[in-house]
Amino acid sequence: MSFDAPTVIRTKRDGRRLSDEAIDWVIDGYTHGRIAAEQMSALLMAVFLRGMDYGETARWTAAMVASGERLDFTALRRGGNPLPTVDKHSTGGVGDKITLPLVSVVAACGAAVPQASGRGLGHTGGTLDKLESIAGFSGVVSNDQVRQQLHDVGAAIFAAGQLAPADAKLYALRDITGTVESLPLIASSVMSKKIAEGAGALVLDVKVGSGAFMQSEPLARELAETMVALGAEHGLPTCALLTDMNRPLGAAVGNALEVAEALEVLAGGGPADVVELTVCLAREMLALAGIDGCDPAQTLQDGTAMDRFRALIAAQGGDLAIPLPVGKYSETVTAARSGTMGDIDAMAVGLAVWRLGAGRSRPGEVVQSGAGLQIHRQPGSPVAAGEPLFTLYTDTPERFEQAMAELNAGFTIGHSPPTRRSLVIDRITS
Repeated sequence: MSFDAPTVIRTKRDGRRLSDEAIDWVIDGYTHGRIAAEQMSALLMAVFLRGMDYGETARWTAAMVASGERLDFTALRRGGNPLPTVDKHSTGGVGDKITLPLVSVVAACGAAVPQASGRGLGHTGGTLDKLESIAGFSGVVSNDQVRQQLHDVGAAIFAAGQLAPADAKLYALRDITGTVESLPLIASSVMSKKIAEGAGALVLDVKVGSGAFMQSEPLARELAETMVALGAEHGLPTCALLTDMNRPLGAAVGNALEVAEALEVLAGGGPADVVELTVCLAREMLALAGIDGCDPAQTLQDGTAMDRFRALIAAQGGDLAIPLPVGKYSETVTAARSGTMGDIDAMAVGLAVWRLGAGRSRPGEVVQSGAGLQIHRQPGSPVAAGEPLFTLYTDTPERFEQAMAELNAGFTIGHSPPTRRSLVIDRITS
């Protein structure tokens, strides 16, 4: 069949269904440069506004998987036994540095984690951007090196490269065209990479709340169910946890600041919510991998997870002995009055950190590794007038004004603590 971009755009603009053949043509054409970015931007906006049904989403996902290579780790052995592989993906949150301690914990327990990771998307941080704040670290890893690291270290965190290359192009375009928060585009983006990646099982951390792309629980649940179904369709055992993202995770938001906090967790300390979610997701991953008898929490206390993280960073060229970067300029927000710290809005914090330079506003923009925000008082903590609440960091001080404007509407000081919410809301399986 013969297709052209304006007709495909109009089809979705007018709310009609895209055929399998049209989807295949679009994904292949954009991947190989036959469809202009302006045309793909228009189609993405049409999808954002009009949506796609499950059949369209499934075909879009399959077309992106078919756009590149697929890895296969079924032949991996350690000590003569098959090496189980399992991965985790988060749909994006504020302060979500969970991947860093999590892959180390799971590797310490005997599974292997091949993680194709992405960069920041909208107001959320990207795992590769965070890790690249470590001197020398590279996410560009050959397939052979991934296999070797899985055998030797138990984990590799890498740019997708030729895995679902269509998604890499679309991911960057969605980031700067206001089309991130689309359920079918999120589902197909996540699952195309993970299916192509070749892990034996997958755990999804689907965020719900003000700092998530899916801010309502029904939408987050639909996203989780869609991704679990896509995994099953491609023979990838998948389960999903719905987790709260109304507040930032931990006390640090920003690339290098989040690495520093992850290191605290790996050293047996760190914020309680980061530790809780790390251990919870690790248990899910180990269960899907068929590994029992290992306590994930213990690996954080006895140093075995830290050992795996250090080995992972060294294998990919990183040097943790070199201090992490910190923004050259800082501003501190202090309490105007005494009371109790109320809720801290995750979206306000995420946008403030994006304004400080930790995220991108155009394709390929270099992020500031040292830009970010430190939270000094958590919700429910007593606060005295004049005490520091937040410290903001950036290399470009002219960014402070807009960042402060985003942050100022995102917190309160009251007379009673805010309502406590469960970090894990629900578990979804096929």
